[in-house]
Amino acid sequence: MQAARERLVRWEDPHASASALRALPGLEAIRAVRDGLVPPPPIANLIGFRIVEADEGRVVFEGTPAEEHYNPIGVVHGGFALALCDSAMGCAIHTMLPAGVGYTTTDVQVRFIRAITVGTGPVTCEGKVVHVGRSTAVAEATLRDAGGRVLGTGTTACAVFRP
Repeated sequence: MQAARERLVRWEDPHASASALRALPGLEAIRAVRDGLVPPPPIANLIGFRIVEADEGRVVFEGTPAEEHYNPIGVVHGGFALALCDSAMGCAIHTMLPAGVGYTTTDVQVRFIRAITVGTGPVTCEGKVVHVGRSTAVAEATLRDAGGRVLGTGTTACAVFRP
């Protein structure tokens, strides 16, 4: 039997980060995380993804599938792809919101098109806003490998909370 593998995950206080981000307009908040001015949420460190691009209504995440993401059938668990899509779509919506306005996912759908393995290498997920209204928002995502092949797509709806 092979030796067990292990991974150490470190993170910073998510409440402090959330408080700092609430004071910023959405696009500035997402760019602050991208640029390392505010620590990323713990989920980003746990799963291993990061924001690489952020514009109004559009955010791109990057992640690299690893052994710790594998499921029992020998491929990366769908939760890895879903977390990237959910994060990219939610953050794209966040870029469109003023300071102090929050949101939460009400539903998300991700369609897996190709299996992801360690051999897939780095993947990117682009989230784009479809609609932001007073109380709801909708976004879509495309997950791709480094060669541009589509690995999955997704859509989400979010409730928007205004003070």
